[in-house]
Amino acid sequence: MARDEKGFTLVEIAIVLVIIGLLIGGVLKGQSLIQNAKVKRVAKSGDELRAAFYTFYDKYGVYPGDENVTNIPPGDVGTDGDGSGQISGAEAPLVFSDLALANIISGNFDGTAATLPHHAFGDIYQVYWTNPGNGYGHYIRYDYLPPNVAQEIDTKYDDGVYNTGSIRANAAYTGTTVAYFYMPL
Repeated sequence: MARDEKGFTLVEIAIVLVIIGLLIGGVLKGQSLIQNAKVKRVAKSGDELRAAFYTFYDKYGVYPGDENVTNIPPGDVGTDGDGSGQISGAEAPLVFSDLALANIISGNFDGTAATLPHHAFGDIYQVYWTNPGNGYGHYIRYDYLPPNVAQEIDTKYDDGVYNTGSIRANAAYTGTTVAYFYMPL
């Protein structure tokens, strides 16, 4: 008796499973590459901001955001800091406005917190005079980074511990986010 049965052979099923496994592996690898690129983007944004900040200082002799001199940078009207040498309070958003007006960075920054730039993980970053635990100074503060990202950057550039070294965080690298992550300017 000859049967005319239809179905998949074990070889065909094995080939399909191998293909599915390769696709899943590719997706997971792709996610890892995207995550690594975002981490590098956060670190690079700090390097870029440092360079822009000190370029402004070299050019004008005052800190962006803190300047209180008429027409520094050119086109600045009424958005001056207090000239104290410390970027604090309402001066923090002015940093990016001054850098953009000086044509050191690109973007539309109007000196308000609403136009602060966003890091690769979605929240804002800014320059701020603060003491994250190792002395007062100007720091780049990243808001709400994933803890594994904060720890990876801290490990790569410092000691990997949230409350020691020059790179600091406001809490241990656990949980869902690190509210404030500080890199020295």
